[in-house]
Amino acid sequence: MSTLAEMDRLTPEEIVAELDRFIVGQRKAKRAVAIALRNRWRRQQVPPELRDEIAPKNIIMIGPTGVGKTEIARRLARMAQSPFLKIEASKFTEVGYVGRDVESMVRDLTELAVNMVKAEERVKVEEQAGRIAEERILDILLPARIVPSEQEDAAHWEGSLEVVRQGAADKDAQQSATREKLRRLLHEGRLSDRFVDVEVQDSGRPLVEVFSSFGLEEMDVSLKDMFGHMFPKKTKRRKVRVGEALALLAQEEAQRLIDMDQVIETAVHRVEQSGIIFLDEIDKIAGRGETHGPDVSREGVQRDLLPLVEGSTVTTKYGMVKTDHILFIASGAFHVSKPSDLVPELQGRFPIRVELDSLSKEDFVQILTQPENALIVQYKALLATEGVELNVTEDAIATIAEIAFEVNERMENIGARRLYTVMERLLEEISFEAPKLARTTVTITSEEVRKTLNDIIADVDLSRYIL
Repeated sequence: MSTLAEMDRLTPEEIVAELDRFIVGQRKAKRAVAIALRNRWRRQQVPPELRDEIAPKNIIMIGPTGVGKTEIARRLARMAQSPFLKIEASKFTEVGYVGRDVESMVRDLTELAVNMVKAEERVKVEEQAGRIAEERILDILLPARIVPSEQEDAAHWEGSLEVVRQGAADKDAQQSATREKLRRLLHEGRLSDRFVDVEVQDSGRPLVEVFSSFGLEEMDVSLKDMFGHMFPKKTKRRKVRVGEALALLAQEEAQRLIDMDQVIETAVHRVEQSGIIFLDEIDKIAGRGETHGPDVSREGVQRDLLPLVEGSTVTTKYGMVKTDHILFIASGAFHVSKPSDLVPELQGRFPIRVELDSLSKEDFVQILTQPENALIVQYKALLATEGVELNVTEDAIATIAEIAFEVNERMENIGARRLYTVMERLLEEISFEAPKLARTTVTITSEEVRKTLNDIIADVDLSRYIL
């Protein structure tokens, strides 16, 4: 299903309902991203002369860590089948300093899109590639020149084949009959353990090392591609079982059947029209007026980022990619800095600002139990693999939520991530002894939760290291 068709099916209300399945609370943020996603479909419906003039309304999410900022963006991209890249703004440096340049995020997004489209095309040609691979295996098992004659031993092909000795005039029919019997044995899996020699393409490329402080990743990849095309493709012979040979040859044939020019064209179009870049930790580059120390390039990164967000053209190994309609979703805790510390031009490119709420005890209870990927559900599934049935009472869940909330209040507020730490500490002994507890039921009560965690919570200094 295409991206636009998928967006056509989802109204803003349905998008919010879908996000509610996995993320607790944060109604304002969900509504903002739902509108942004729907606006992409709306833009495709307006007249072409106006379509290019409608710029995406980029979003900046403000809130403490662990409240769902990244998860909202990730689920949104998965819903729309859009190319999605999450990257930390703190990885980038101003041009001229050692580090990644901001344009690399567009190159990474394009690479992801190409792989996404390629995987979709591979599914389409999978059946045809399998048939071709099967014929190649049969050619290996029964070469055209080998037809059992009166001097040859047909037992070489196992007694089940029972190749009939015939005269020279019937050799073609005999060859065809033998091939069909081999095909039947292949489908039945009776030849899977037989070893065959297959010729497969050698994917290795000449080793090229590039020493440069600017555009290292792109230059390195481009040179490798250039040298890879200059040298003829090599093949290598491998001795593998028939089952593995079928998979190898099917993969090789699928690669040949895929039209890479069409894949690249589709991928670039998808990036330009529906790509999403989630720029995390943007508050780390929000400092202004700092011209010394490790933060020397903060404002420079903002100014390098500005053309991408405004709309520019980036050179990638797949061609030129326009960023005019890529949706940028930025997020940050903004504990030290504030959004107004960003350069004014960049502020103007993030017109939608959403403040996410800190999580309450009630939110923690819901995170533990309600979403489809709830934390309690995950731990139950993990221990079930050892034959252990985990039962956590409602009182225990409430106590876990209360402790996580209390620790967040007393120390650094890391949101829902605190639940992972608390749960791991709580179930440490059970997880370690699980192989010995097979076919048993383990019940966690409120008293056991407090007994396991209270000593740590009471010691503030110790809890800073453990929780």
